[in-house]
Amino acid sequence: MVVLSCDHGGRDLALFLQECLVKDGICVEGAISLEQTVDYPCVIPWMVQKVRYDKKMGILVCGSGIGMSISANRYQGIRAALCHDETTARLARQHNNANILVLGGRLLGPVLAWQCVQVFLKTTFEGGHHQSRLAALEKDSKKVPFLYSSFQND
Repeated sequence: MVVLSCDHGGRDLALFLQECLVKDGICVEGAISLEQTVDYPCVIPWMVQKVRYDKKMGILVCGSGIGMSISANRYQGIRAALCHDETTARLARQHNNANILVLGGRLLGPVLAWQCVQVFLKTTFEGGHHQSRLAALEKDSKKVPFLYSSFQND
């Protein structure tokens, strides 16, 4: 199961990725609005709930990917990685145990974006010395606590 969401700047790429994931036999849960304008902070709470509490992998797409990355990484337990190629997607999983892949819909072509998704989903976290770094980040984190009980799912 993969959770996919976007704002208006990433809509076209997100719809393409959704189609690719389904063709690959991967179940996709999505929040892709067809409204003309969707502010990226509005899609983040739903996504982080699914990733953090339901232990799913996430994909966020906005125009550049920067806004989604900043917004998602404000929440505890979320490690959203803005990736630009297969190497950054692989390293985001191997070294950072990223649980959300963030892509720039106006910056990446669909083929490269799909390659990033495939690599991200197939790569596992190496652990080892990377685990102690992640533990230190979480310990010192001033991220917004996310209270599952306060989330209303439509």
